[in-house]
Amino acid sequence: MDRHILVVGSLNMDHVVTADHLPVQGETIIEGQYHIYPGGKGANQAVAAVRMGGKVKMLGRVGNDAYGRQLITGLSSAGVNTRYIGTDETLATGVAVITVDQKGQNTIVVASGANMALKETDITDEPDLFNGVGVMVAQLEIPVPNVKAAFRVAKEREAITVLNPAPARSLSKELFPLVDYITPNRLELQMLTGANDTQAGISRLLALGVGTVIVTLGEKGALLANRQKQSHIPAFTVDAVDTVAAGDAFTGAFCVGLAEGLSPDIAIRLANAAAAISVTRNGAQPSMPSRDEVEEFLAQNS
Repeated sequence: MDRHILVVGSLNMDHVVTADHLPVQGETIIEGQYHIYPGGKGANQAVAAVRMGGKVKMLGRVGNDAYGRQLITGLSSAGVNTRYIGTDETLATGVAVITVDQKGQNTIVVASGANMALKETDITDEPDLFNGVGVMVAQLEIPVPNVKAAFRVAKEREAITVLNPAPARSLSKELFPLVDYITPNRLELQMLTGANDTQAGISRLLALGVGTVIVTLGEKGALLANRQKQSHIPAFTVDAVDTVAAGDAFTGAFCVGLAEGLSPDIAIRLANAAAAISVTRNGAQPSMPSRDEVEEFLAQNS
C-alpha cells in the first residue's frame, strides 16, 4: 500500500521537570531539572511515523505565538506535511506540564489552548486533505465531534482508521463502528468501557463495532483481538528513562506498518520496537527512533 498517513490531532509544547520521584499532593520537590520539548499526541505520532519512513501529513491548530511557530517549523523540518496546520488568533498554543521520575514514570497536565479551535469544517470542507491517504489516525486531545467527523470522512474515502483513545473520555457509540483499530492501554480500556477486566473490555469494544482492539501493556507488550482471533505480541526489555511518548511511538510506527501493508501482528512488533527505543531517551519527539534504528534493534532482538 505505502500511502500517506493523515494525523488529526494535537500540538503542544511540553514543559518537563525531572525529579527523584513524583510529588504527592502538597509536596514540593527541590532540584528538579527543567526542559522544553515539542509535543502533543498528534504531533508526536506524526514525527514517529515520518521517522519510520511514512509519508505523513497533519491536521491541527496552534496559536499565533512563538510556541506555535516553533512546533510547525519542527514538524516541517522532520518531514511532516504541515499545510493543514492552522493558526488561531485568539487562543495560545497548547502546553503540557510533565513530571518524570527516575524510573521514567510521569504525570501530565495539559492546557489545550488552540487545539480546541479545530473545527469540523476544517475536516469536511478541505478537498485535498484525504488525497492519497491510506491510514488516518486521531487521538482525543482535540474536540471529540471533530474526531468523529474525521473518521466518517476517512471511511468514505476508504482509508484505514486508527483511534488512539488518549486521554480516555466518553465517546459516542456512533464512533466505534468507524474505527478499524483502537489502541488503548489498560487504564484507557477501563475508562472507555467501564470494565475492570481486560477481556471484558475488549469484548465490549468489539460488540460496539470496533474492527480490532490492540491493548498496549507496557513492558508486557500488546494484546491484539478481533472477531477472528486473539494474539499476544511481547515487548522488548530495555532500561526506561522517560515513558512520556511511548504510546505515541507505538501508534506512529503501527500506522506505518499498516500503510506498508504489513499484517497487524508484524506492525505491532515494529511498533513495540519503536516504543522500546523511545523510552530509553528523554523528551517526546526527540525520543522517536528512525526506521534504521528500529530495524537494527529488531535484528539484535530477534
